[in-house]
Amino acid sequence: MPGPAVRAMALQDLTFEVPAGASVAVVGPTGSGKSTLLSLIARFHEPTAGRIRLDGTDLRDWNRDTLRRSLGMVFQETFLFSASIAENIALGRPGASRAEIEAAACAARADGFVQELPQGYDTIIGERGLSLSGGQRQRIAIARALLIDPRILLLDDATSAIDPSTEQEIREAMAGLCRGRTVFRVAQRASTVRDADLILVLDGRRGVAVGRHDALLADCALYRELFADAGPPETLA
Repeated sequence: MPGPAVRAMALQDLTFEVPAGASVAVVGPTGSGKSTLLSLIARFHEPTAGRIRLDGTDLRDWNRDTLRRSLGMVFQETFLFSASIAENIALGRPGASRAEIEAAACAARADGFVQELPQGYDTIIGERGLSLSGGQRQRIAIARALLIDPRILLLDDATSAIDPSTEQEIREAMAGLCRGRTVFRVAQRASTVRDADLILVLDGRRGVAVGRHDALLADCALYRELFADAGPPETLA
């Protein structure tokens, strides 16, 4: 009789320490464990080995609701409700004022297209926001994350459906808002990761390198391969 199936580890051999307020980029091929890492930080999954600590305390010892009120999350698949634009942005802070909602939308570069909708922020969007483009849905999700004023931002390829020029606008607008917060970004564009305080390189659901952009270009073959199409190393530094 065959023995019990051995479950593969979703993520292993990854050790790093992040100072409060630092920006962390997470890169790697498809299926390398990038989204899994963010899910572990958000406690959508619990580690079966090892630990993740926040302020020295194991995340499993944190109250889950308290932890998640400290997190702003923007994942690849943005879920929007059949409600107004304003209500969707204020999902994590139902008592937010209209001025606060609009300020978050402006920071996420969503205000322009929202103002063009029939009822502006009071426009009702369909389930999952199918009446909006992918880029518009992601900007609403970014505004939602910013509105809760989180200690930690989890951005899972949050600008994947946004054109490069709009992405640059969002990065500039978010720079001040991210200051003082710990930010984890899953990203594929060199422009998004090169200025990170720390870059985690994953492959085969393992951590293969941890460092800064210049050092990884010199020492990590996979990192160079991932960003080969972005131009020679001297143009990225």
